[in-house]
Amino acid sequence: MKTPLLFIILVSILVTSCSSSKVINTLKPEADFADPLIYDKELSYLNIPVSIKLKDLAYQTNSILNGLMYDDGILEDDNLMMKVWKQAPIEITDEKGKIKVVLPLKIWVKARYGANVMGMNLYDTRELNLNGIVTLLGEATFSNWQMKAKTSVQSVVWKESPSVIIAGKSVPITYLINPAMNYFKATIEQKMDASIAKSLNFKENVVDALKEITQPIQVNESFDTWFKIRPLWLSATEAVLKKDVVSMNLELACQMESFIGKPAEEIFNKENIDLKLVSKIKDEFSASLIVVSPFLKASEIVTKNIQNQEFSSGSKKVTVEKVDMWHKNGKVVIALTMKGSLNGTVFLSGIPKYNEVEELIYFDELNYALETKSALMKTANWLAQGFILKKIKELTSYSIKPELELAKNQMEGYLKNYSPKKGILINGSVSPISIKNIQLTNQAMVVTLNTFGKVSVKIDGLQ
Repeated sequence: MKTPLLFIILVSILVTSCSSSKVINTLKPEADFADPLIYDKELSYLNIPVSIKLKDLAYQTNSILNGLMYDDGILEDDNLMMKVWKQAPIEITDEKGKIKVVLPLKIWVKARYGANVMGMNLYDTRELNLNGIVTLLGEATFSNWQMKAKTSVQSVVWKESPSVIIAGKSVPITYLINPAMNYFKATIEQKMDASIAKSLNFKENVVDALKEITQPIQVNESFDTWFKIRPLWLSATEAVLKKDVVSMNLELACQMESFIGKPAEEIFNKENIDLKLVSKIKDEFSASLIVVSPFLKASEIVTKNIQNQEFSSGSKKVTVEKVDMWHKNGKVVIALTMKGSLNGTVFLSGIPKYNEVEELIYFDELNYALETKSALMKTANWLAQGFILKKIKELTSYSIKPELELAKNQMEGYLKNYSPKKGILINGSVSPISIKNIQLTNQAMVVTLNTFGKVSVKIDGLQ
């Protein structure tokens, strides 16, 4: 819904009928006591299916896991010293619903071989450079904001069998290296699991994003309109691995509000954002947007837009100098300060309502304030006649269907291959937007908008 709605409604109230210049003095309906702004707040549930390709998980893991991975610098305990480096990029693929990790390694070994014979140490040492491939397999799970993999080493394949040349002959020393690999395996598993978890730690990224969206955003400068989201909690399903893609569903529970006039900023406390693990999340989102239009701010905006504009009918002319609105006894009071054929202020009151069938906003029980009508009967009876009020009622019955359709189209603009960041693609659709209800408070008119839809987030090619 476009912000100009109140403006259009109020401008429409200005009747283009006047007589010779007269002064009208009416008793002002005093506003209700300005208590704190209180209104019913609807919850929105934004369902966000997330899918991450394993190649992107591999990219992130490779950026974390680099350099020396294992270092055994003691020879005496097992006749072996060993250093292990990642030699080439890690490959991560799907194997029957499990994460398969292929890790190319470069290994330096210093081996001592020989025997103690009759008290004599008949030992020699050799340094070796080996290349091998380690394969790990693990389950993918999601807990405590992290994608986790519990991997275990399945195999170690040497490109060349570990051996040394003695007296011109190749002598295998696999019996020395393989026992050491048992210690090495545990280290590799731990490092790999930690790297995968760090690669897909959602908390920091999600919480930082939530902090950003809590800041009020000005969406319309002309009408000083602001939008704000108040996150409450997140729900998530378990991660599922299928066809080289990790999938999970997130659901954000929040309150969405739009204000005329900048709302007060709130201190964002990331510790208050809980992540709840659930078995299932609905495949569509439901959004309720609260539109808060403070009477004081709306009055300023309307006055600014129509000030010094002349309205005429035949020889009768009037200029509206100011428009004021406030709340009184469950109704909106509209004060029109005029000059010209009629000088003074006239007061009307009515109850804004929504006709869902015809998609109309209208003022129910719209009429002159009692004191205003009494004064008009004496000074400008033509303005108090029934046909004038009928015209006002017709003009204030305003179809918002085009505005709701425009809002829907604007939302869908962010759901068609929208990329807020390289590698992140958002797609989705929304149902037509409808008005649920209109609340009157002592300070503002509060409109609740509802819509439903679907959205998906794909992470592809992150760098």
